[in-house]
Amino acid sequence: MDIYFAGSIRGGRSDVDLYAQIIDLLERHGEVLTEHVAEPDLETQEADVSDEEIHDRDLAWLRRADAVVAEVTVPSLGVGYELGRAVAWEKPILCLYRPAAEQDLSAMVRGCDTLTVAEYDGLSSLESVLGSFLDDCRR
Repeated sequence: MDIYFAGSIRGGRSDVDLYAQIIDLLERHGEVLTEHVAEPDLETQEADVSDEEIHDRDLAWLRRADAVVAEVTVPSLGVGYELGRAVAWEKPILCLYRPAAEQDLSAMVRGCDTLTVAEYDGLSSLESVLGSFLDDCRR
């Protein structure tokens, strides 16, 4: 199974360590096409990559994906764009949100009936949520 993981990059990197832990959990279920999202120095690594190249590369991965998992606690225009495209392409999508965060979850995410939103408070609760979602995607 090919999994597209989305998390904030230019919108804020406060959750980069969490992204790495989520990706580790996802890799138990398939290939994560976007492991780079968990790189702490990603913006430096991609300094010589044009915005168009990033856009085209990421959309190719998104189109290829069998499932999309997005950590949406840190608001991100890019993640919102990816979610919109994934909805249009009828991809199964799981959005992960920590309700104790400073920011409220967007009504555009919570109110979309084609997105599955899972609230969580730590990694221990995520393993079963991810497993159930990805098992459903295989059916």
